Amino acid sequence: MSELMKQSSNGGPAFIGQGTIIKGSIHSKEDLILDGELEGDLEVENRSLTIGPHGKVIANAKAREVDIQGNMTGNVASSGKTFIRSSGQLLGDVVTGGIVIENGAVFKGRVEILTPVNRTAEAKNGE
Repeated sequence: MSELMKQSSNGGPAFIGQGTIIKGSIHSKEDLILDGELEGDLEVENRSLTIGPHGKVIANAKAREVDIQGNMTGNVASSGKTFIRSSGQLLGDVVTGGIVIENGAVFKGRVEILTPVNRTAEAKNGE
């Protein structure tokens, strides 16, 4: 694993720290905490994605669960829940199994909540 993306020795999440700037795509098969900057695409395969409080993301993101504590511009797709914390900002559309928007959070976009029927159909279509 590169110096930019570190994983704890106990199998914890991969971490991209503050001060790291990435232009490109990230694809992870592990939980990911992104507290740096990313411009590109972000896919966390059937795992959780956390945009930390210092995170600045301009990307479309796909993960099982998304927790936004920093700033994100782009669309979010999550089969589980999407959280926009009081310190978070999301400018983009959300397709999710459920959403929690804390008091003080900033959100501008559309939300589509997937029902169990929608999730089954998407799984069959390979999404």
